[in-house]
Amino acid sequence: MEEKSEEKSASTKQRIVSTLIEEEMKKSYLAYSMSVIVGRALPDARDGLKPVHRRILVAMHSMGMLHNRPYKKSARIVGETLGKYHPHGDTAVYDAMVRMVQTFSLRYPLIDGQGNFGSVDGDRPAAMRYTEARLNRIAEEMLADIEKETVEFVPNFDDSMTEPAVLPAKLPNLLINGSSGIAVGMATNIPPHNLREICQGVIALIDNPEISIEGLMQFVKGPDFPTAGLIRGRRGIHQTFQTGKGKIVIRAKAEIGQAKNRDAIVIKEIPYMVNKSQLVEEIAELVKDKRVQGISDIRDESDREGIRIVLQLKAGVDPEILLNQLYARSRLQVAFGVIMLALVGNQPKILNLKEMMQQYAAHRREIVRKRTEYDLRQAEERSHILAGLIIALQNIDDVVEAIRKSEDADHARATLMERFVLSEKQAQAILDMRLSRLTSLESGKVVQEQEEVTTLIKNLKDILASEQRILEIIKEELRDIQEKYGDARRTQIIEEAKDVDEEDLIEDKENVITITHAGYIKRLGLEAYRQQKRGGKGVIAATAREEDFIEDLFVGSSRSYLLFFTNKGRVHWLKVWEIPEEGRQARGKAITNLLKLQEGERLSACIPVKEFDDRHCLVMATMKGIIKKTRLEEYSRPRQGGIIGITLESEDELENVQLTDQESELILATAAGKAVRFHEEDIRTVGRSGKGVRGIRLKAKDRVIGMVKADPDKFLLTITEKGYGKRTPVSEYRLISRGGSGVIDIVSNERNGAVVAIKCVSDKEEVMVVSQQGSIIRIPISGVGVIGRNTQGVRIMKLEEGDKVVSAALVKAE
Repeated sequence: MEEKSEEKSASTKQRIVSTLIEEEMKKSYLAYSMSVIVGRALPDARDGLKPVHRRILVAMHSMGMLHNRPYKKSARIVGETLGKYHPHGDTAVYDAMVRMVQTFSLRYPLIDGQGNFGSVDGDRPAAMRYTEARLNRIAEEMLADIEKETVEFVPNFDDSMTEPAVLPAKLPNLLINGSSGIAVGMATNIPPHNLREICQGVIALIDNPEISIEGLMQFVKGPDFPTAGLIRGRRGIHQTFQTGKGKIVIRAKAEIGQAKNRDAIVIKEIPYMVNKSQLVEEIAELVKDKRVQGISDIRDESDREGIRIVLQLKAGVDPEILLNQLYARSRLQVAFGVIMLALVGNQPKILNLKEMMQQYAAHRREIVRKRTEYDLRQAEERSHILAGLIIALQNIDDVVEAIRKSEDADHARATLMERFVLSEKQAQAILDMRLSRLTSLESGKVVQEQEEVTTLIKNLKDILASEQRILEIIKEELRDIQEKYGDARRTQIIEEAKDVDEEDLIEDKENVITITHAGYIKRLGLEAYRQQKRGGKGVIAATAREEDFIEDLFVGSSRSYLLFFTNKGRVHWLKVWEIPEEGRQARGKAITNLLKLQEGERLSACIPVKEFDDRHCLVMATMKGIIKKTRLEEYSRPRQGGIIGITLESEDELENVQLTDQESELILATAAGKAVRFHEEDIRTVGRSGKGVRGIRLKAKDRVIGMVKADPDKFLLTITEKGYGKRTPVSEYRLISRGGSGVIDIVSNERNGAVVAIKCVSDKEEVMVVSQQGSIIRIPISGVGVIGRNTQGVRIMKLEEGDKVVSAALVKAE
């Protein structure tokens, strides 16, 4: 017993192999990766099928489920595929089968289904026990000649039978139906194309193997999706065909018309692989969030005849502008990322258009050659048999006599072989020959058949001896395929003109942009605010919620860029028309939904900019009196989360920003009523993340509340928190160097309160003043008296008890 135990222990030790875990993990992962890549996720470049799709077609073919035979239950097909070829679960097989049925997934469906196989709305197909299917006629072309030893057969999963490693594929399935799949570390996404175009392209490649991709594009215009739609421009198509990777922009086909006596947008085709019901929900959500305005009703009127989504428009809405907004903000326009990755010799490879066609053409050359060799073998075997039958018919009496004298069939076969110099197969054919073949008419048919077979053999040998004849056969078969199954292109390619931005289609008008303390933003046309006389109570600019109030107000053109500067010195970028337009009573949209602000960030300034150039600068002022000047062009490429606009010292905040022409004079003002006027030449230009220099020297507890560009021909308007203000000529503020303590701007006493805003104004301008509780007044500057620097000012706005002024902005007189 001890000896046996020692032997067992020794054999166990021999089976244990020491290896580094890193090496073992690497080998195992690579083996797993390749099994996924080859056995599941990627299509073969020759027939364009993944193993599961190929096995389904083979199973249906073996079951005799041709296009002209009755339908059979899908469950039966799935069971046949599972039991013989693909032991990976019935759901995986059924889902793959469903895709081959769906007319909105495949440009040329390979399976003809009966029952519910899902919809473009994303509805699930009925269970496999309810649906029925059979092969489409075009799928039979994929399987044609498979019985003629044209493709390699390999053992199935349990070695009980064999399955084809690839299908003969008379049609270029990979290009006409495309493919998509995710493997380990790689993915494929091949768009479908038009059958006629692909066939013409392959024929052109066969005629001229040196043809360029540009030459092939004379035949293959671009992808052709089953859901039609529009391809925007040829740039993406050209890149895809040249490199095998690219991005193709697909947009829905929409018409502008009338519905219920009002303007409407009718969507009749949607981008490939876009879920229609989700698209409708997405548009409704855009309308609800007021990111798209002007739609009064959305109706999905799609039926079996096709897609029809009706967007009813409000009166006065420009449908062209609205449609462009939908293209930009919804999946009415999507980018189809193309990766033309397929297996070439069981190795994944990205192929361009020409390489894909070359793989298909090479595959067909091999199939035609093997088919011809098979036909030649069959013809030669038949000719051999016919030669024996002719010998028998020529010596029929002697043959009959020899057979009658034989003891049994084996003896008769041996006698015929020896007496008439026949092979075993010939002798057996004579023994199997029916008596009716002995008539003179039947004898003539045998001779005629022999002549036909001889001619066939000569023709088949001629084909095998000539590469050109093989290519001609491939071309003829492609023409036949094109004639049988070809159809017109569905997806229209629209020429790519200069991209039209949405703002190019938007009326360029002045907008009032308000931001509340809680971080809500909105815009409203300037015409919504009526002009009032000095001392009026104003109109409501926004409905103040509990513990919220309007903190800032800006005026800007619809097409302007908006640079948002935050108190933490960061810059965010937006366009005015991207801000939701809402009524006066509305609160607006949370600015965090438009800008990615960090925790604790709030807006300090908003600068409208038409274009970024090197002639202008941004001058920034902080709460502690630091100023910084940087060229505008350095702020032309912000990131989503914003970029650094100024590096701030501890406990300092960015207070104001001005756009200058490098020749401007500036005035800094403080809450305590001090002001300093200086030339921007005193500030050296620094980089975007620089700190800056001292602008004004502050006393204890004082802070900077604003900065304006000083025009000697204008006035400085100063407004205090208790609704008082005054207008003083800028010339009364002497020009001094930056960094001083400044001069008295306004008397900051108990009646006036602290200064909240300063503006450089002219007689022709107007000012909008907003209070903490949300009231706003619009008055002409000419209504504010001109008085000296060291004065208290006059009432600008009558305030309710507990209310105070928080902000002001200038507007042009109407």
